[in-house]
Amino acid sequence: MRMASSTFLFALLLLSLIFHKFQPSYPFSLSVENLEEDVIVSSPKGTFTAGFYPVGQNAYCFAIWYTQQQPHKNKDNATIVWMANRDQPVNGKRSKLSLLKTGNLVLTDAGQFNVWSTNTASSSQQLQLHLYDTGNLVLEDHNVNNQTASSALWQSFNFPTDTLLPDQPLAGNINLVSSRGANNYSSGFYRLFFDYENVLRLIYQGPRVSSVYWPVPWLQSNNFGSGNGRSTYNDSRVVMLDALGYLVSSDNFTFNSSDYGRVLQRRLTLDHDGNVRLYSREQHGQKQEWSVTGQFIQQPCSIHGICGPNSICSLDSRIGRKCSCLPGYGWFDKQDWSQGCKPNFQPLSTDDKSRFFRLKGVDFYGYDYGFFVNHTYQECEKLCLGLSECKGFQHTFSEQNGVYQCYPKKQLLNGGIGPDLSRSIFVRLPGNSPLFYDSEKNEALVCSGNDGGMEVKQLKRLYLEAKENRSVKFMLWFASALGGLEVLCIFLVWCFLVRNSGNLHVGAHKQGYVIAAATGFQKFSYHELKHATRGFSQEIGRGAGGTVYKGVLSDNRVAAIKRLHEVANQGETEFLAEVGIIGRLNHMNLIGMWGYCAEGKHRLLVYEYMENGSLAQSLSSDSNVLDWSKRYGIALGTARGLAYFHEECLEWVLHCDIKPQNILLDSDYQPKVADFGLSKLLNRNTLNNSSFSRIRGTRGYMAPEWVFNLPITSKVDVYSYGIVVLEMITGRSPIAGIQIMELGAESHYHERLVTWVREKRRKGLEVASSSWVDQIVDPALGSDYDMNEMQILVTVALECVEEEKDERPSMSQVSERLLSHEHS
Repeated sequence: MRMASSTFLFALLLLSLIFHKFQPSYPFSLSVENLEEDVIVSSPKGTFTAGFYPVGQNAYCFAIWYTQQQPHKNKDNATIVWMANRDQPVNGKRSKLSLLKTGNLVLTDAGQFNVWSTNTASSSQQLQLHLYDTGNLVLEDHNVNNQTASSALWQSFNFPTDTLLPDQPLAGNINLVSSRGANNYSSGFYRLFFDYENVLRLIYQGPRVSSVYWPVPWLQSNNFGSGNGRSTYNDSRVVMLDALGYLVSSDNFTFNSSDYGRVLQRRLTLDHDGNVRLYSREQHGQKQEWSVTGQFIQQPCSIHGICGPNSICSLDSRIGRKCSCLPGYGWFDKQDWSQGCKPNFQPLSTDDKSRFFRLKGVDFYGYDYGFFVNHTYQECEKLCLGLSECKGFQHTFSEQNGVYQCYPKKQLLNGGIGPDLSRSIFVRLPGNSPLFYDSEKNEALVCSGNDGGMEVKQLKRLYLEAKENRSVKFMLWFASALGGLEVLCIFLVWCFLVRNSGNLHVGAHKQGYVIAAATGFQKFSYHELKHATRGFSQEIGRGAGGTVYKGVLSDNRVAAIKRLHEVANQGETEFLAEVGIIGRLNHMNLIGMWGYCAEGKHRLLVYEYMENGSLAQSLSSDSNVLDWSKRYGIALGTARGLAYFHEECLEWVLHCDIKPQNILLDSDYQPKVADFGLSKLLNRNTLNNSSFSRIRGTRGYMAPEWVFNLPITSKVDVYSYGIVVLEMITGRSPIAGIQIMELGAESHYHERLVTWVREKRRKGLEVASSSWVDQIVDPALGSDYDMNEMQILVTVALECVEEEKDERPSMSQVSERLLSHEHS
């Protein structure tokens, strides 16, 4: 009897534990050290499993996967559909997932560092983490009075990694990001996203370059109606897959699986090779196997970045896709084909002897110096030889135009062998290069299933390293003591300055302004600046950062006083640290800052006053005050100021809002860049890791990086500068668009400023005529301009507004070109 009773109690205990695993309740924790038992066993019907998944040596991620029919112990080939910490795996000891009393679900590495959380908060005592049969992991708050009611505080469906499940929306600004390799689950180089035109796109975002490759790039948005059926006229920005195998997107893109109509386990995955594939799984005997039932891209070699620079993608019926180096080039890393190939020769200049190797049927997409119509082979070769950075050229016969077209290449990227054998690439090599090319000797690498040699290695765990030796500890203690002594000295000096601030008067100032130790320029009181502006009565400018007023200081200097909006809750120390950097910038083409006010909630900046206002005011004026020499001087001066920003000053500075309103003109119409309200100040060692919490800038002047969520560098200012120059040349705003009438027709259409100028220039170069300049120049200038200066300024501006940031010049290069042309 006792034995039966004990067995019954054990059974009850076991059932309670099993129930707990299905719906972990608040508070709870799952440990990485109990991989076989400590998981959220499965969804109610057993379709999905959640728990810690091994991704490398001593590296684990909290993940969701389709439940394997094989024993649970074999998770090596599980189909992962979601990961919490794909880029920061945790240690195999003392790491755990915990639902805290605060309502936050937190993943802790080795019991010390939080690497991921849901960022939720709740005081409810009825929290549960539930894994549904849809594959959605939901943190729910169950109502105390009504156990059937619940609300989702967080759900994994809102934060996908590389996979969409049936009925899981990809909406708004959410992206799918590929994995790095077949066996590497960290974030890769490909993204599926909705762009600023509300069109679903695929982009390659590599370590050096980035480019959109699907839909095909030459089908621009204004061609979608007659091209691939896409539509920009939507604002819902959502794509969804159903269990029958039908995918629909709000831009009119639809897709059916080859087995459409059957209810199966399905997933849509952006694979590590840059293709989006639809997978289905069904029972085959004792096994469940996944099969590809559809893919977005039928020509895998058209995917950008798949073979890296200076290499060619080709298809082999036996082994699939493979990558081969160009003649004269060798693999950068044989274990990672995505890094491409490097030249086996020194860089060629215009003085070096060169020869060209022809590869028939090979095409390299993009990165052209230009497009040259009706050029013979000899003319195209001569053109490339005259360009030091020319790596080769494409020479193609156009059946539409009946002439040969020449495309000199700055870079050899996105290479592939296509069906059009009329295309040829001529690779530039040293003059002593061999006359033949053995593709077998060049060691082609098979790409199918290749993970680029980037498997997850054993992570370096600082908290598990051996204890430091005694000498290292002594040096650390000594350095800490020395640092503490230095801080104490600075504090004593600061106290001395504050105590004696009454003696630090500026002789010419009646009010006796105190020189701020933190910044080196004057500190004004709010009362002084209110009096100087007559109660902030004379407004001379307004922007997102604040309002600017004209004021007269007590020493009779006329000043522009900016009253900031967005820093009302910012502390004085933080404010001084930020404006202190701006105050140290000193350049003839930057607005001079005289002082500041940080008093209570008030934050004001005091600048020198510019007699001729902003460039925007002069461009919109009816008095035509800006002749050609002034406009060219403004373009040159602005370039100099931005070059100082980016490359010469002590701190690396991004302005992030270059536009005519922020370029001020002094009494001689010399430009001074102003308004740092939207700038981001970074150290030089963070150039490749810049991050911004929100989009910055003004519509019409913003670089594509902002809307595509790409890394932000100094090239965003270069792009905005190019738009401003085009506006100065044409007198037309990039925001309103351009209205054009073709051949007296009654129909009108709107086109981007950049596209319009580029097309006019292209057509003019085709017929070797300069009349295109007359068609774009501001009517206010008439014919009173220098043709050579106009052409160089248009050329530079169009280079600055290239869609690919790496194709844009630096601001120092721009200023050098404009300056050398001015003095030539």
